[in-house]
Amino acid sequence: MARLRRTPPDELGPEARALYDRITSGPRGRFMVDEEGGLTGPFNAMLLSPPLGDPLQELGAAVRYRSTLTDRARELAILIVAGHRDSAFERAAHEPIARELGFTEEQLAALRDGSPLPLADAGEAAVLRVARALVAEGDLDEEEYAVLGERELFELTTLVGYYSTLALQLRVFRV
Repeated sequence: MARLRRTPPDELGPEARALYDRITSGPRGRFMVDEEGGLTGPFNAMLLSPPLGDPLQELGAAVRYRSTLTDRARELAILIVAGHRDSAFERAAHEPIARELGFTEEQLAALRDGSPLPLADAGEAAVLRVARALVAEGDLDEEEYAVLGERELFELTTLVGYYSTLALQLRVFRV
């Protein structure tokens, strides 16, 4: 059972309402609002502390919409974190996106359970290898470090850290 009440926007204080408006006016906003107007997923908790919640949601927007990772690489990495952290919400939110990008049900099952996943695209295979190492070990060996460029590696480590944070918050707040 959820530990936080989803607060309708008309009950929010000024700081939380401004954050709510920023979240709901962006590209992901319309998908994160329930029937009463409350925020779903990780965004509801962000309203508890707008000074922290706003930079966190902005980091998420940058990771999703402004990195150089391809859409498929990004969703692959998100689903690796979701599988490793057993984050039902993130799986529910991102598996449909992955399907639209051409991931098969077999590939999604492998991302859920961590089983081997052969990928034809070398860049995606590198993201798979690195992201799985990051969630399992929290570090990379020299060979893993070398399979991606430094910018791509920075963006991927940021993505893995961000979605790991969300998975923790989703679990703690029982979202």
